[in-house]
Amino acid sequence: MDVQSPRNHDSHPAAPNSTGCAGTVAALETERPGNEHIRLLLKSFGLRTSLVRLKVLDALLVSSEEGQPLGVRGVHSQLLRLDVPLSFLSVREVLKRLCDEGVIHLNDDKTYSLHPRARQWLGDASKDGAQ
Repeated sequence: MDVQSPRNHDSHPAAPNSTGCAGTVAALETERPGNEHIRLLLKSFGLRTSLVRLKVLDALLVSSEEGQPLGVRGVHSQLLRLDVPLSFLSVREVLKRLCDEGVIHLNDDKTYSLHPRARQWLGDASKDGAQ
């Protein structure tokens, strides 16, 4: 029996996005096993894992580590450079949803960053994984 968390805000079934990507976790794990922390972060916020969410959050995390915060166009451009064919609209909608759920924050300069609560969760998760 599949029991969902009461905090799960995604009541609609996973569907392919406009690019035709099914967004399966298995495909992502074979593609990049390092995304497990992002998958768990989404789950902790009550969100389902999708290819778009994983790619967008991964791009934001990488840009943050490099000290180069990104806006919608920056995230979209970064994904295109990585051969991830997502529409600008898809990227914008995912960023908006992640903001609405408190995973990321829209800064005054229109760039996005991890919300402090999400950053803390990732920090705690990496400490737990190191033990």
